[in-house]
Amino acid sequence: MSSVSLARSAPEIATVTFANPPVNLIDPQTVSALHATIDQLGADDDVKVVVFASATDGFYFNHFDLTKAADFPTLADNVPAWIDLVIRLTKAPFVSIAKIRGRTRGGGNELALACDLRYASEELALFGQPEVGTGILPGGGGSDRLPRLIGRDRSLEAILTSADYSAKLAAQYGWVTRAMPDAELDTFVSTLATRLASFDKQVLAGAKAQVNRASLPPDADLLTEYAEYSRSLGWPSFASGFARLGKQFASHGLDVELNLGDYLARTEDGS
Repeated sequence: MSSVSLARSAPEIATVTFANPPVNLIDPQTVSALHATIDQLGADDDVKVVVFASATDGFYFNHFDLTKAADFPTLADNVPAWIDLVIRLTKAPFVSIAKIRGRTRGGGNELALACDLRYASEELALFGQPEVGTGILPGGGGSDRLPRLIGRDRSLEAILTSADYSAKLAAQYGWVTRAMPDAELDTFVSTLATRLASFDKQVLAGAKAQVNRASLPPDADLLTEYAEYSRSLGWPSFASGFARLGKQFASHGLDVELNLGDYLARTEDGS
């Protein structure tokens, strides 16, 4: 059974829902399913708006499952499927909306950054790029997209500290479009999607392309970032960082994922 499901509330509006419990790790199957789904929606002339949501309590799209890092798919032209996916999403002829509840870290945060609009639950959303704390480099666009949204110093703080950021602070920084009370999130996103879907698709796509021209990182930079991340998986820092996380999981279980930003600042078993 796929961790990615697709539903249509109207011919013009689709919702992509991710569920890979207990913590919504992004694994190779997830990447392949998302890639195929974005291709499918991009070729659908009716689709104007796509909402990305989670069905797993406490987690949105989470970080990569690094136990399976060697198995993440590559396309026939040796382009990593993940990079092709986020590039296609950002340039797709539909408007993409991240409806964010839960922890949104690493690759999950990078997927949200590739969406056109990001709306977050004030009570339930958390954001982070935890790679440096685990001994590796970001690889899915975080280092290229965050500085363009929140500035050099704030992106350096987020990436270098590997800390978790609240939805309110993320909204203040410009990391997300808006944060709002959780009780308002579904209605707000549904109303916005319906409004956008009432407009002409060619005009929506054309206006998005204009903004993309002024704001997106070059595709080549995203490919370079992924290559640097891939190389960092072989660094001694990752071997030691991954072993430390393993001890923390053995001692504290799910609490490590719930409070990953805090655990990355601890030593040994996290006590």
